[in-house]
Amino acid sequence: MAKTAFQGTPVTLAGEFVQTGAQAPDFSLVKGDLSSFTLADVKGKYALLNIFPSMDTGVCAASVRKFNQLAAQMKDTVVLAISKDLPFAQGRFCAAEGIENVVSLSDYRYTSDFGEKYGVLMTDGPLCGLLARAVVIINPEGKVVYTELVPEITQEPNYEAALAALK
Repeated sequence: MAKTAFQGTPVTLAGEFVQTGAQAPDFSLVKGDLSSFTLADVKGKYALLNIFPSMDTGVCAASVRKFNQLAAQMKDTVVLAISKDLPFAQGRFCAAEGIENVVSLSDYRYTSDFGEKYGVLMTDGPLCGLLARAVVIINPEGKVVYTELVPEITQEPNYEAALAALK
C-alpha cells in the first residue's frame, strides 16, 4: 500500500495508488470554463498528471510553475495540474503567474471519483478531502508509465525522474 505523510504524520489514502504498467483509469475533471475534461482528451499524447492539494500553497505553486516551464519543452505531452481548488481560483492563479503550458483541472465535484481511482484522496489528517501530492505519467496508448507518490506532502516531486520517463 502506497504511503504519504503531512508534516511527518502518516496520511491514509482512499483506494490504491495507481501502478506503473496498469491501464490508466478514466476520469472526468473540470476545466476553467466548467466543461469536462476526460482521459480521452489526451489520447495519442503523453499526459503528465501533476496532482496536489492546493495551488494556494508554496510547494504546490512551485510544482505548477516548474512543470509549466518544463512543459514548453516537451513534445506530444499535455501537463495537467489537478487539485480540488475551484476552477475560478485555478484560473486566477494561472493568470497571475503566467501559466500557459499547463491545463488546470479541478476535482471539486461531489460526483468525482478521480481521487479514489488514482489512490490520492486523503481520508484523514488536516488536509482530509484533498488530493495527495503525486505525479502520474500516462503514455499515448493509455498505460501508466511512471508514478511518484511524494512521501512527504510538503516536498516537491522529482522533476528529473518524471522528465526521464517522457524520453
